[in-house]
Amino acid sequence: MSIPVWTEMTWEEMRDLDRARTVAVLPAGAVEAHGPHLPLGTDLVIAEAMAREGARRIQEKGLQAVLLPSLAFTAAPFAAAFPGTLSVSPETVIGLVADLARELTRQGFAALAVANAHLDPAHRSSLTLAAERARNLGHLPVVVPDLARRRWAERLTEEFRSGACHAGRFEGSIVMAERPAHVRQAIQDALPANPASLSDAIRSGASTFAEAGGPRAYFGWPAEATAEEGRATVEELGRILCDAVLETLRPEEAA
Repeated sequence: MSIPVWTEMTWEEMRDLDRARTVAVLPAGAVEAHGPHLPLGTDLVIAEAMAREGARRIQEKGLQAVLLPSLAFTAAPFAAAFPGTLSVSPETVIGLVADLARELTRQGFAALAVANAHLDPAHRSSLTLAAERARNLGHLPVVVPDLARRRWAERLTEEFRSGACHAGRFEGSIVMAERPAHVRQAIQDALPANPASLSDAIRSGASTFAEAGGPRAYFGWPAEATAEEGRATVEELGRILCDAVLETLRPEEAA
C-alpha cells in the first residue's frame, strides 16, 4: 500500500484526495550532535521511519495518510554547544506547527499527526503548546504521542526506558536499519557504554548534554546496536503513532 508524499503530489491530485478522512503525518526531529558515530540528522532518520510506518498502519485501519516534509529545525538547547547543532527558539516551533495546523484545517484534513523523534524538553513542550494553540483556535486535532511519557515509553526498548538513550543502542539500531552507510561503524563498535540517564539528569536540573554526563553527546550502549533491533523498534514506533491517531479520531476503536 503506497503512502502519498505531499511534495510529490500535484495540486489536482491533492484536490481529489478525500481529505476529510486523511491524516497529514509530520516527521519531526532536530539537526543536532549524536555522538562521534551517528549523523547530525539522526532524529530525522528516526522520525521519517516512524512516520512512514505509522502512515502505513493508519491506512490499514481504513483512513488515508499523506507524508509531509520533515520538520528539521527546532529547539535543541541540550546539544547547542556541539558544532553542527542548529537550535531555533521554541516560539518559532510553536508558531510553525500551529500555522501548519491552521493550513491543514483550511484544506479540510482530518488530523495532523507528529512523528516526533527529538526529546529535548524545549522541543517537546513546544509541540504540546502548538497542539494546545491549535485546539484553542478550533483547528484540526494535532496528535503528538510523547515518547517520554510512561504509557508510550514502556512499549519501547530497555535502554530507552532507562533514559540513557541518546545516540546509544536505541537510536543507533534504527539508523543501522534505515541508513547503514551513515553509521561510523568502527567508531560505534569501539565506544564504551555511558549509562548516565538523561531523564534523571533533566529532573535534577541539567540543561546540556555535558551537564547530564555526556561530553561526547551520547548516552547508552552504542556498541550493542543492531539493525534487527532497529527494524523492530520502527514497527513499534509506527504502532504508537497509529494508536495515538485512533484514540483521537476513533476513540471507540482504540478503547
